[in-house]
Amino acid sequence: MSDHGYILLVDDEPAFRELAGGWLRQQGFRVKTVGSTDEALEAKKSQGQPDLVLLDLSLPPYFDPQKTLQTMPEFGGCPVIIITGHAERELSLQAISQGAWDFIAKPIDPEMLAVVVKRALAKTRLEREVERLQETSPKLGSEKYIGISDSAQRVRSLIERIAPTDVRVLVTGPSGTGKEVISRALHDMSPRAKKPFVSVHCGAIPAELLESELFGHVKGAFTGADKDKVGLLKLADGGTLFLDEIGEMPVPMQVKMLRVLQEGSYFRVGARELESIDVRIISATNADLAQLIASGDFREDLYYRIKGVNIETQALHMRQEDIPVLLKHFIAALETHQSRKFYLSNEALQWFRQRPWQGNVRELKNTLESVAAIAVAGQISLTEIQVLNYDVTPQSRSPILTSEEKPVAFTHSLDEQVQELEIKLIRKALDTTGHNKTQSAKLLGLSRQGLIKKIERYGLGS
Repeated sequence: MSDHGYILLVDDEPAFRELAGGWLRQQGFRVKTVGSTDEALEAKKSQGQPDLVLLDLSLPPYFDPQKTLQTMPEFGGCPVIIITGHAERELSLQAISQGAWDFIAKPIDPEMLAVVVKRALAKTRLEREVERLQETSPKLGSEKYIGISDSAQRVRSLIERIAPTDVRVLVTGPSGTGKEVISRALHDMSPRAKKPFVSVHCGAIPAELLESELFGHVKGAFTGADKDKVGLLKLADGGTLFLDEIGEMPVPMQVKMLRVLQEGSYFRVGARELESIDVRIISATNADLAQLIASGDFREDLYYRIKGVNIETQALHMRQEDIPVLLKHFIAALETHQSRKFYLSNEALQWFRQRPWQGNVRELKNTLESVAAIAVAGQISLTEIQVLNYDVTPQSRSPILTSEEKPVAFTHSLDEQVQELEIKLIRKALDTTGHNKTQSAKLLGLSRQGLIKKIERYGLGS
């Protein structure tokens, strides 16, 4: 018979223990019976945490219900069901106020006991499953890497595969394409997620201060160093250090970063003792590091140490099919933040899709937020766009998907257009894999069950 849960039954009446314990075992439960709270706590130590405790209120050596209730926290937070006599009903209610799950009175009805026990064990299973999911489920930061293009799906696939490792990552691509979003996702989906994520822009800090900012310094190390300072590296200990625009790091500082990458140690400015560090290094740049190496502005040995895995992002004009999806995501965030609805007209959507977006996703997001800020009743149309002096003259654009596919007509709402794109991509994936749903789900970055639900929703089954 299967084990439906481990129950610790604590009662000083041997006959009751035998009858109740035997009946529970017949229902498939694993049961340990003891006659006192001391024996119960000893059983917990020797046989492990129970899933449920059935606890009589009057137990030796004191036969004091109040003292019995005081032992409840020692059972490790699992549900405790109080066993009571009719005269102890008020004490039972008090027990519930102190954290007991429920109470049941003697003589016990076996069917009632089954109901109470099953409900309590269901609670235990649910809480443990939540804990397991919190520990093992992929976690993304406040912003996700959004998109349905092949490029976006490749990036998400790489994030999922390398996030659980400690491999170093170099994220490259134009400004505004989500390099920091990727880096945060790598951290949030890693075993280091509960430790700090520390970001430093290597070009935003003056060269003469960057070493002190990263490594820290000791009092008296230089003029103005009137006290010890902890560096960003130490703050990131156990977590992730994100070196944004590493191509702008001064060459002397690059030499010192080599020790960190090679040995996991460094000197604070002015110190003589090495400090050890355990961090994952993720770097990002919009520069061509090969050119910087050729010009002597970036060390080749540092490049090979930070490169581990290279994740490359594309400019937004290279993945135009992601624009409606990004807009939907940003509008949802605005609605949550401002507690009101926004409506994007077809003409406004067409304008957003035609723009060159030289600032990429960052420019798209900022522009949408600016237009939304002046949208009357949440209506985002060409009128609001014109008010902010944007050029609304139609611009010629290349097809959204591929040269063989026609661009989607702008005759539907944003949600409808996203749906049309999803249908096209699902059909394309199914055709590519010979309708193998497992392989198609992998291509699309979905779970197999998630793909099946979309196939059913859109009536794409065969």
